[in-house]
Amino acid sequence: MRPGRVVRLSGRVFPTPPLTDHAGALAWLSRDPTLAEVLARVGPLPVLAPTPDPFGTLVRSVGGQQLSVRAAASIHARLEAALGGITPENLLRVTPDELRATGLSWAKVRTVRALADAALDGRVDFAHLAALPDEAVIAALIPLPGIGRWTVEMFLIFGLSRPDVFSFGDLVLRQEVARLYPEASPEEAQAAVRAWSPYRTLAARYLWAEVARRRLAAKMGKDDPAPVLAGTDPL
Repeated sequence: MRPGRVVRLSGRVFPTPPLTDHAGALAWLSRDPTLAEVLARVGPLPVLAPTPDPFGTLVRSVGGQQLSVRAAASIHARLEAALGGITPENLLRVTPDELRATGLSWAKVRTVRALADAALDGRVDFAHLAALPDEAVIAALIPLPGIGRWTVEMFLIFGLSRPDVFSFGDLVLRQEVARLYPEASPEEAQAAVRAWSPYRTLAARYLWAEVARRRLAAKMGKDDPAPVLAGTDPL
């Protein structure tokens, strides 16, 4: 019996709630012996909590795309300082040039202003996103300029703490799956990932953490550094 299925009441689909601990998920994922080795090497990861500010979280995610964690944090701090808080009203109160001066690229300026427009004109009800199933959140956000499926999947993971998201659009995750299952065909690799459901989010976080662990090992000149405890999520 597969745990954590989506709940349907009177035809309405409700999202699976966020995890409050990892015990059951780790037991489920450990059924895959290859993944179980990764879980053991990495060690415990912190439980994710849903954001109280979905709009601000998505703006931060957009601002940090394709940047290091440090660079993304620096730009976000400058943006918050320039605006006095990340809100739709504040984003549209300043000029595009002022947003660009915080370090955002022109493409990201266009995207965050589009998010603000959508929030204010009612096209996206950010306060209601937590009540929608994953695919409905994706459908609501993808039409906006500069928002692709990967961006929304990262928002589902790190903004809404959804437990069963695995982004095949993420290069690091694709490479790590290929490394773990070198003899598998693409179809077989996808089947292996599907078997991790309904806890694919935690599996993805462990793969990201395993990559961070190996990078740390290379930097320290060690074959096997201490388990990674925190700070390994990409956003």
